[in-house]
Amino acid sequence: MCPSEVFEIDPQQLVLPKNIRFCTKCVMSNQRPRITFDDEGVCSACHYAETKSKTIDWDTRKRQFQELCDRHRSKDGSWDVIVPCSGGKDSSRIAHQLKHDYRMHPLCVTFSPPVYSEIGWKNLRAFIDSGFDHILISPSGTINKALSKASFIHLGDHNEIFDHGQMSAPFRVAAENNIKLVIYGENGEAEYGGTSDNNDKPGMPWNDFDRTYYSISLDYLINITKEMGYFTEPITSKSFDAYSMPPLEELERLGIEMHWFAYYHFWVPQDNFYYAAKHTGFEANPNGRTTGTYSKYAQLDDYTDAFLYFMMFIKYGFGRTTSDAAHEVRDGHITREEAVELVRRYDGEFPEKELDIFLNYIGISVDEFWEAVDKFRLPHIWAKMDTNWKLKNAVYLD
Repeated sequence: MCPSEVFEIDPQQLVLPKNIRFCTKCVMSNQRPRITFDDEGVCSACHYAETKSKTIDWDTRKRQFQELCDRHRSKDGSWDVIVPCSGGKDSSRIAHQLKHDYRMHPLCVTFSPPVYSEIGWKNLRAFIDSGFDHILISPSGTINKALSKASFIHLGDHNEIFDHGQMSAPFRVAAENNIKLVIYGENGEAEYGGTSDNNDKPGMPWNDFDRTYYSISLDYLINITKEMGYFTEPITSKSFDAYSMPPLEELERLGIEMHWFAYYHFWVPQDNFYYAAKHTGFEANPNGRTTGTYSKYAQLDDYTDAFLYFMMFIKYGFGRTTSDAAHEVRDGHITREEAVELVRRYDGEFPEKELDIFLNYIGISVDEFWEAVDKFRLPHIWAKMDTNWKLKNAVYLD
């Protein structure tokens, strides 16, 4: 691949609407990729939340889930379901309920994040110790760092390669162990705003799964990493198996099914926190709220995670607080007015405490970091005032 073929910015940024709007019910921006707004200014995630509360027959859905488990449950106690599991609140609840409420025999699979935090590792160990079989997949550190650097420099998302591994690992383990059921948490497109194509489906069709989660191909990431000379050790085609899905035809031939737990069970992230704390020893952030937001119990496992959300703020003009607060408005935990004030206070907070960890991990200087960051500021979102960048629009400026 020659340099002219390298993306200048994340391709998702190229199709963003230039007229920035915010949902009239929550605080989500129309800059979130694939989200839609109706004529009254209500986002697709809020419409789905209303459907969850008023339309879906959850008793029927639970019976359907019971039937799904009955079809797949092993008779000899061998593994019969894969649960992608970070040790966080959501996956811990799913695994626990599968084992204790549905009498399944889960094998939990974790794809290692770039830099484990102390609380993240503690929560994962507590989860395993509460009674679960578990596999941790840790790819080569030098290869993962190189791919993370390329993902950050060229896409503004160092986690792009982690996402490949995280989404692929459960299906690779399922295929290797002839386990035909994989249970994920929630359909993020439905819950947080995105395409509504699969809102009424228990899982995501394989072609949609590939298009949604692998829009940036693994080959592209490998090629730009080679082109820029980031790899520091010899590589072969097998060096990247940890990041690649089994062929879709193979998954179909083996009869492997992917289902959303939240399709069958009313999904409230805060409730998952209380459940996991009670049943699997999950602990919230001991330092209080997490950088970039007001919450203290979500996505605690990785020190570099703060930069995923900081770059979301740079690329799309909204950050982690917006995402958290919008969901809590839909859940009825806070009002829109309270959410606006939380966004004003915390959205886009710079992860100063994690900066050295991040720079050391991907191997760049502070100057290289800011050069990469500023490349992803779009002119309809940002304006430069002297030496400072300012958002042109924000929910608290409406």
